[in-house]
Amino acid sequence: MARIAIIGASTGGLPAAYETKAAGPDNEVTVISDTDTFHFVPSNPWVAVGWRTRKDISFPLKPCLEKKGIRLVAEAASSIDPVKNEVRTSSGGTVPYDYLIIATGPKLAFDEIEGLGPQGNTVSVCTADHAEAAFSEYQRFLDDPGPIVIGAAQGASCLGPAYEFAFIIDADLRKRKLRRKVPITFVTPEPYIGHLGLSGVGDSKGLLEHELRERHVSWHTNAKIKKVEKGRMFIEAVGEGEREIPFKYSMIIPAFRGVESVAKVEGLCNPRGFVIVDEFQRSPRYKNIYGVGVCIAIAPPEATPVPVGVPKTGYMIESMVTAVVRNIESSIKGEAPSARATWNAVCLADMGDTGIAFVALPQMPPRDVTWAKKGRWVHLAKAAFEKYFIRKMKKGVSEPFFERVVFEALKIKKLQ
Repeated sequence: MARIAIIGASTGGLPAAYETKAAGPDNEVTVISDTDTFHFVPSNPWVAVGWRTRKDISFPLKPCLEKKGIRLVAEAASSIDPVKNEVRTSSGGTVPYDYLIIATGPKLAFDEIEGLGPQGNTVSVCTADHAEAAFSEYQRFLDDPGPIVIGAAQGASCLGPAYEFAFIIDADLRKRKLRRKVPITFVTPEPYIGHLGLSGVGDSKGLLEHELRERHVSWHTNAKIKKVEKGRMFIEAVGEGEREIPFKYSMIIPAFRGVESVAKVEGLCNPRGFVIVDEFQRSPRYKNIYGVGVCIAIAPPEATPVPVGVPKTGYMIESMVTAVVRNIESSIKGEAPSARATWNAVCLADMGDTGIAFVALPQMPPRDVTWAKKGRWVHLAKAAFEKYFIRKMKKGVSEPFFERVVFEALKIKKLQ
């Protein structure tokens, strides 16, 4: 029997808990989470315009985990002691481990830009709380509409939701017959539209530029946000210089850092606090610590004039989880690790009434497969996948969700 602790219970941590327990029913599995509720993060842009509610995309963790014999500690991890092999929680308690899986997600670095974020002058869709607050602000905006600024801050890696939200809010305003009153500007650190932190995927540049033009959305690339005041955003864009953009509503994705309890462990992380892992998703310094998802360090594929991070998509995270579980299982048996994550990127990006599917195999170029396709089927597939994933997570089913659902859809639609 092995004691396996998992920090985080989102799209990386929760499947890791189920898969770990399924792989070794006698293992003692403990999930440490700063929330007792699972939220399906990809649906947050829909929450921010009222197309979903928190109840639609959330469920309590404890009954689902306990049903599988998994312990939940609903507290934040305050520190990790890799020598004693224990995690200390916010209440002062400790969780000992033989193996630790870090799946915390990121710390949102709003503080790096003056006036950015829900405590400042822009909204966010990074968490369910933020999305609900964004919807409240949006409802007030609808009473007195005006310019909107949507985008991402320098260093941001989660660029897909910024594009999604721009298209979703455009679609919602058209449904309300208010679009003509609302100029929309997209601000991004990417060197070009559709870069996505991946040097582009297929014709992502052409597709996304076309869609922005079709929807009368203007944009600034290579843009660095200097500060945000109430109703005014100050940016500096390469080749454009400094400029001021007025707005009545703004949603900006921030850059990410590693969470403090993880970042402060000596030799575990890079300077931004992201977990350094080898080809087996394992810390090179601490061989019984593994990392999955947004919290791990991945170098960008190229240098860009303004820093852009690398995204970690759902399929990629799923692949990391499976590799980690197999490698821990091998270690318990006294065998060397051998499982490697594929690090492929598969993304269904909703556009309100249509969508674009991106496939990059592998995620980093050069690639064996790279393409992007648009169609209403993507919008429908993402909504169907949301329901499927939440239902399976509630039941505690461990299976390759993204591989099974997304790739089946893509096989059908690839040539259309």
